[in-house]
Amino acid sequence: MMIDLRSDTVTQPTPAMRQVIADAPVGDDVLGDDPTVNELEETVAELLGKEAAVYMPSGTMTNQVALRIHTEPGDEIILESQAHIYFYEAGGPAALSGVMCKLITGDRGIFTAADLQAALRPWNEHYPRTKLVCLENTHNRGGGSIFPLSEIRAIAQVCQANNLRLHLDGARFWNACIATGITEAEYANPFDTVSVCFSKGLGAPVGSALVGSKELMQRARRFRKMFGGGMRQAGIIAAGALYALKHQRDRLTDDHAHAQRLAQGLQAIDGISVDLDTVVTNLVYFHTPPTLPATVLANELAAVGVGVLPTAAHTLRAVTNLMVDQADIDTALEQIAAVMGQLRSQPQTPNPATTPTVAQY
Repeated sequence: MMIDLRSDTVTQPTPAMRQVIADAPVGDDVLGDDPTVNELEETVAELLGKEAAVYMPSGTMTNQVALRIHTEPGDEIILESQAHIYFYEAGGPAALSGVMCKLITGDRGIFTAADLQAALRPWNEHYPRTKLVCLENTHNRGGGSIFPLSEIRAIAQVCQANNLRLHLDGARFWNACIATGITEAEYANPFDTVSVCFSKGLGAPVGSALVGSKELMQRARRFRKMFGGGMRQAGIIAAGALYALKHQRDRLTDDHAHAQRLAQGLQAIDGISVDLDTVVTNLVYFHTPPTLPATVLANELAAVGVGVLPTAAHTLRAVTNLMVDQADIDTALEQIAAVMGQLRSQPQTPNPATTPTVAQY
């Protein structure tokens, strides 16, 4: 069995979740008839303090539908330069909504209200019209960094003063809430729409939800259908998401504790570098020496049953998750130390053909 730290999307349903999935009452969700989907949507909307929610197959779809309901072709959206919406969603903003992306360089994915104010264009017929600001919490490429609520509120004030809408990519929103103790409703309050994922930290097999006002969610259903996300007896998968939401949210504290243990152990391994101050939730980014490509280390670790993900030439990502306990963390550290010892005793010649220059998901 591999100790799989490549992502928190690799989890398997627990036996209890599988039973709930098997027993789920279902109907045609496109017609609004699936009771399990309806319960999930009502539950997540209430939890986040919004009027309504729409269940969709993926977080990419919830984000892209959000962009489409807030904008028209030719508009501009503002994002942090490493945002998932910009970096990992296959050019969706351009292809699906016809919008331009204006990027702000943040600090580990976090930018300020002053940064946003400085990025705003004057209202002029020569410029695209800025309509939407997107934040990400926690921030994937920022190392699982948490967007401070105080800064979100300040950004929301800038948006309100400039007639802009505010969307949150909350793929790991649950991690931010658990880590800070801030309630979901309080964290979601400044946003017009929020995307939340069930198949990452919560460990469900499939799905994300978009939440917002009833009016916006009705518009979202149209674009969900247009983008191919209208599902029929979707209660089969919504049941797993609902179970995860009810039973596997509080345990995220375990993932955060395991990430701390992993990061501290990595720091002690000769040849590995990790900034402990950047490990705040369940993502651990660590680095190899200039002579050792990240892909080489990842391949060697896979051969001994430890999965990590190369994200740059000398950077790897490890994500603690539902399938990994403290004993697994300790075993992984032993294997990483052993493999690093072997690799450092051998001359390494970096091969540009096998060294990624852009990150994988």
